[in-house]
Amino acid sequence: MIKGLFETHLFVENLERSVEFYGKTLNLQQCYSEEKRSAAFFWIGKEKQAMLGLWEKPKKDIDIRHFAFECEPKWVLHESVNYLNKRKIKCRNFLKDGTERPMVFAWMPAISIYFDDPDGHSLEFIGILKGESKPEKGIISYDEWLKTT
Repeated sequence: MIKGLFETHLFVENLERSVEFYGKTLNLQQCYSEEKRSAAFFWIGKEKQAMLGLWEKPKKDIDIRHFAFECEPKWVLHESVNYLNKRKIKCRNFLKDGTERPMVFAWMPAISIYFDDPDGHSLEFIGILKGESKPEKGIISYDEWLKTT
């Protein structure tokens, strides 16, 4: 039976730049690279738990993708924006409130913040919150979420 998602792969325009971003900026552990195939691989979380593969391709051959990194909800709420800002990475939410504060997807429920990698792939830090799903609330601020619990 399926137990989880082990790996995902992205095409990137400049492998060296992307290795720098995922390895040094996001602090993922690089576990393997293949110069001949222009590829690099990173562990996500614990070693051998989940993997990200990067493959260099010409810009015209790159489709923009999205994936989310699972994080502790408290870290997403209190530290993720500072973590990204310190690394000069612009983050966003879907609250349309002009802020960079994490938002809650009430249907899960989960707290989340979005940002992009150097190729424009949409990335996310997400943490599952305790509590019942409330899909009727939509996407709300954490303060609004607390009022519903």
